[in-house]
Amino acid sequence: MSRSLRFVCLAVLSLMTVSAARAALPIPKAPDVAARAYILVDHYSGRVLAQERADDRMEPASLTKLMTSYVVFNALRQGTLKLTDPVTISEHAWRAEGSRTFVQVGTQVPAEVLIKGMIVQSGNDATIALAERVGGTEAAFAEMMNEYAKRLGMKSSHFVNADGLPAAGHYTTARDMATLANALVRDFPEDYKLFSIREFLWNKIKQQNRNGLLERDASVDGMKTGHTESAGYCLVTGAQRDGMRLITVVMGAPSIRGREDASEALLNYGYTFFKTEKVHGAGDAVLKPRVYKSDAQYVTIGTPRDIYVTVARGQAGALKTAARLLKEPLIAPLTRNQAVGELTVTDAAGEVIARSALVVLKAAPEGGLWTRMTDDVAMWFR
Repeated sequence: MSRSLRFVCLAVLSLMTVSAARAALPIPKAPDVAARAYILVDHYSGRVLAQERADDRMEPASLTKLMTSYVVFNALRQGTLKLTDPVTISEHAWRAEGSRTFVQVGTQVPAEVLIKGMIVQSGNDATIALAERVGGTEAAFAEMMNEYAKRLGMKSSHFVNADGLPAAGHYTTARDMATLANALVRDFPEDYKLFSIREFLWNKIKQQNRNGLLERDASVDGMKTGHTESAGYCLVTGAQRDGMRLITVVMGAPSIRGREDASEALLNYGYTFFKTEKVHGAGDAVLKPRVYKSDAQYVTIGTPRDIYVTVARGQAGALKTAARLLKEPLIAPLTRNQAVGELTVTDAAGEVIARSALVVLKAAPEGGLWTRMTDDVAMWFR
């Protein structure tokens, strides 16, 4: 390994001086909120900022409709469902208990109206009608929900219906709901906007969004409420302030006001004491090491995705990044997105708080015979 390459690979790139860490605000413990379980997560970095019984199994009530929405949005993306498709309202959907969108049995309602009814009004009838349209039956749709949940890494959830009414074997956790909420924001940014609709009119009936935080906090832009007598009052919230996006999940609060107060307290805690920083952008060059046996003398490597970290406010200046190659020397051919290194980010205490593969940003194909022969000799003298 050459001296210059060793210096580049092992050099620590300080964002500012460590002395900035002394300016950090002391972080108190998370607020004591009235709920059976909760979690506060930064969307971009994935860091959990506060949690209580986040892995305990809970009844999700209408938070279930977030999973239903994820499956429906996938159907829209794949073209198996269109917003303009007429959906026939079955007797099973029409007879749904609980909150309703007031669709009539035997009628055909555009899918777009049913989606709004599910998200804004939390209509169980609209939700079941969508499940039957996408899955054939609600039971088959529930199997799709569980498959998508598995793909998303929701390790402690199981769904048996689309609307969230109490049923044996129907459960989730606050952590899994946060995973799902993050996936909705990440995978369906345009569809996610539906969760911020305050009200909509259908069949001369005005239907209001049940999420009161949309009115109380201008930074809140979704997501979903839930309530049954056994589940208590639940709320998943997405909010963004100054480029920092937080997700809260509150389950089993004692009242509507209680779930909103708990969610708002957690959001204020996160925004007051933490800051999310973008350390590297996807595709940005991190290293440009020598590559042998290629016509290109150097290859550019970087991260395949944006790298974010969340730290205490005032500590961003103490962040450090370090880059290294996994194996040297680099020898062509190297394909685009091939992993060849690792990037780490450490905080003021020297703890690694983020890792990312370093990948080849532009392929380095194998060179001609002369290039390969001369580089064979060059590698002898490294």
